[in-house]
Amino acid sequence: MIVVCALALAGNRVGWGQYPIQRLPYVGDPSQTVVTEPWDFSYPTTVPSVQTFDHPAARLTSELDDSAVSPDPKPLDCPPPEIAFELGSCDGRSECWSWQMLPEGLIYRAYLAGVKESRFAAQWVHERRQGGFYDVALGGRVPIVRYGTTDPLWPEGWQVDFEGAVFPRIEAGSLDVTAMDFRYGVPLSFGWGRHRTKLAFYHLSSHLADEFMLKHPSVPRINYLRDALAWGHSFYPTTNLRLYVEAAYAFRVDDGAQPWEFQFGVDYSPAGPTGLHPVPFFAVNGHLREEIQFGGNLTVQVGYQWRGVTGHLVRLGLHYYTGKSDQYEFFNQFEDKIGLGIWYDF
Repeated sequence: MIVVCALALAGNRVGWGQYPIQRLPYVGDPSQTVVTEPWDFSYPTTVPSVQTFDHPAARLTSELDDSAVSPDPKPLDCPPPEIAFELGSCDGRSECWSWQMLPEGLIYRAYLAGVKESRFAAQWVHERRQGGFYDVALGGRVPIVRYGTTDPLWPEGWQVDFEGAVFPRIEAGSLDVTAMDFRYGVPLSFGWGRHRTKLAFYHLSSHLADEFMLKHPSVPRINYLRDALAWGHSFYPTTNLRLYVEAAYAFRVDDGAQPWEFQFGVDYSPAGPTGLHPVPFFAVNGHLREEIQFGGNLTVQVGYQWRGVTGHLVRLGLHYYTGKSDQYEFFNQFEDKIGLGIWYDF
């Protein structure tokens, strides 16, 4: 009996109650055992509760230390990210939120096939009337501050990001710049379980390039401009599949831009680190804009991707775009283009 009491007290001091034990026999009646509940494999993992029992050793240790047998042990601070990812579930609850400056990972990620998302990208495309050119994106989206979990692959909580990019179009032969759009913004995002939501401000403006204006002096330059508030929501049926919608209203517009725009789409992108071996992805994005009577464009991408341990993503694949131009100096011009692309997201 003295040995049992000593073991029980030692177990309480070192925190054995914080870890899963499948079955622990006790001296005396063999039927009197401690049985823990099976692991809850929702993400993040929580610690099982311990069932109470009626045993002389337990009553004695309880009298010596009221915390010897706890029906509600303290949960683990955080599950290891690799374990949480292997579970592949977004339904759990996290108990480890904290303030973090410059955290790793994004709660609300850029739409894979969104052509005006801030990232590094280059697409060589052929348009059936204009021929070949390059559509380029030079920028990115970075996290600034988070109140939430520390998992870089599947963070939860509140987060403020900063995004910015320039989107030049470059002629394939001469490498002269045709036009470029500029974008910057500040998204506030929230993630919980399978859901991700953002409320963001962004500025977008368009500019003709000097080379193009010298070659085509008769083409008028427009000052297309949007200062907008956007709300977006993403739902993950699985950790690899994302469905999303977004609505944006521009409170300041100029030269052809109108207030409303909408986006919707689907991304299939395996969410775990890939190592050296790529895995397939595909993405579809629809974009409707009020200035073209709520017409717009459809973008489809398919290929292979590599993802790092902090969520950074590189993709190679085919890119197809059809609809009104994504260079907003020519926002009312129809384009149908197909080509190859490379995309990098922080």
